[in-house]
Amino acid sequence: MATLKNNELGYLGNPNVKRDGVQEAWSQEQVVEYTRCLRDPVYFATTYLKVVHLDHGLVPFSLYPYQEKMFNHFNDNRFSIVLACRQSGKSISSVGYLLWYALFHPEQTIAILANKGATAREMLARITLMLENLPFFLQPGCKALNKGSIEFSNNSRIIAAATSGSSIRGMSVNLLFLDEFAFVENATEFYTSTYPVVSSGKSTKVIVTSTANGLGNIYHKLWEGAVQSTNEFKPFRVDWWDVPGRDDEWKKQTIANTSELQFNQEFGNTFHGTGNTLISGDCLLSLQAQHPIFTQNNVKVYVKPEENHDYMVFVDVAKGRGMDYSTFNIIDVTTKPFQQVAVYRDNMISPLLLPDIIYKYAKTYNEAYVVIESNDQGAVVCNGLYYDLEYENVFVESMIKANSIGVTMTRKVKRIGCSNIKDLVEQSQISIVDQDTIIEMSTFVAKGSSYEAADGNHDDLMMNLVMFGWFAATPFFGEMTDIDMKSMMYAEQQRMIEDDVVPFGVFDDGVVDEVETIREGGDTWYVQKDTFF
Repeated sequence: MATLKNNELGYLGNPNVKRDGVQEAWSQEQVVEYTRCLRDPVYFATTYLKVVHLDHGLVPFSLYPYQEKMFNHFNDNRFSIVLACRQSGKSISSVGYLLWYALFHPEQTIAILANKGATAREMLARITLMLENLPFFLQPGCKALNKGSIEFSNNSRIIAAATSGSSIRGMSVNLLFLDEFAFVENATEFYTSTYPVVSSGKSTKVIVTSTANGLGNIYHKLWEGAVQSTNEFKPFRVDWWDVPGRDDEWKKQTIANTSELQFNQEFGNTFHGTGNTLISGDCLLSLQAQHPIFTQNNVKVYVKPEENHDYMVFVDVAKGRGMDYSTFNIIDVTTKPFQQVAVYRDNMISPLLLPDIIYKYAKTYNEAYVVIESNDQGAVVCNGLYYDLEYENVFVESMIKANSIGVTMTRKVKRIGCSNIKDLVEQSQISIVDQDTIIEMSTFVAKGSSYEAADGNHDDLMMNLVMFGWFAATPFFGEMTDIDMKSMMYAEQQRMIEDDVVPFGVFDDGVVDEVETIREGGDTWYVQKDTFF
C-alpha cells in the first residue's frame, strides 16, 4: 500500500500516514465506502484494518463473531464493561474500535489508560500500525504523531498514559478506555478522581476491559453492578469456549500445564478471593447478592419487618469524615438460618446524628435489640441512643461498670466473633444478600493474628457480622432467642461429617461372628476375630 502513496503527502516522511492539509478528490466508490465505514464499525474493521499475527505477520483483521458483537456493544452503549478470558483479543478489538471512533467522530478526545504507561503506549502503537495501513481517503490527516498521542485533522486525538489520579485531570475526555482494569493499583482512587471527568457530558463514553483478578476490587464491583443492573455499565462477557480452537481437550491440556485454580481465573472468568480470607473461597463464590426492595437514606431494605419476628441491630461507628463507614446490619433471628434484612452504610454521617437513624429502624423492626461497638465514636452513639432517646433495648454489659453500654471490641471479642461468623456463613446458618457486605467478606483477610480489610477496601459491614458472631455465642443471645448456638453448630458439624461418610450399610452374610473377650485393668473389650484367611 505504501507504494501507492506519495511521500509528499505523508506525515514527516512517513508515506503511509496522510499529513494535515492534504486535499484529495474522491471517487464515487470512495464516497460510498467512506459512508459505509462511517455507519458500520464492524465493516470498517473487517475490510480495512490490519493487525500483526504471531505466525503470519501483517494480516487483515478477521473478527471472530464475539469480536463483532463487542464492536457493536461499544457503539451501542455509553458505559461498557468487558469480562474476557485471557488471549481472547479484547485489547486489539478495543483499539480497533477506538481508531474508528477517532476517524469518524470529529473533535473527540480519546484516552487510553493502562496499568503501566508502557502498556498504554503499546496499544497506541497498534493503533498507529492500523492507521499506516489504511487508504488515504479514510484518513482525515495527521497533525501530530508520537509515542504518547495522535492528533488528527478533524481535531480528534488519542492519548495514552498510565492510570493515575492526575492522568486526565483537567482534560475534557469524550471516550475513556481502561485496559486490564482489575490489575490497576489504587484503581478505586483513580476511578473516583476520573469518573467525574467523563460523566459530566451527555454523550461521553467509558469502556472498561479486564480479565478477572480477585474479589472486592473496583473492577469486580463495577462488573457485579453491571450484571445486576445497579450501575450505568452494560456487561459483555467473552468465555474461553467463545474463542475458535478452544475445546474440552484444550481446557484439559491447559489445566495440566497450569492448575485448575489458575485456569478458572485466567480463562474461566471466575473471581477468586485472595486465598487468605476469613470465609472460604468456595463459600464466597456461592453467595448471591439480591436487589433491595427499596433504598432510602443509605438504608437498603431486603425484607420488611414481619409481625412476631425478633430482630437485632449490630452497629459499627465511624467519624463521618468521608473515610470509614458508619454501618449497621439488621438480622432476623427468629428462626435459622438467620437472615440479613436491612443494611445501612454512610461515611459522612456524624456520630451525633446516627442514634436517630438507629432509633427509627430499630423501632420499625419490632423494637429490635441493638448491639453497638462502643470503641471511640461508638460511645457517643451508645449514650445518645440509650440516654438521650431513651431507647432501652440496647445491650448493656454491666450496670455497675462505667461506659458499659455496647461492646468493647477487644482481641478476644473479635477472635470469638470471627470464628463464629465463619462457621455460621460456611454452614449456611445465616443468609447474607447485600452486595456491599459480600464484597467486604471477600476482602476480609488475615493480617498477623487477626483479620481486617485488605488494602484499599473496607470492613465496616463485616465488623457488624463479627459482632453478631460474638453475641450469638453469649448467654444473652440464648436467653433472648431460645436458640442454643453451641448445640446448633455442633449438630450441623455432625451432619456435615455424616454426609461425607459413604453409607456402606450392613449386610447379613449368614456367618456368625466370632467374638473374643479380653479383660484388662478392670475393663472388658469385645473384639471380633479376623475371619479372613
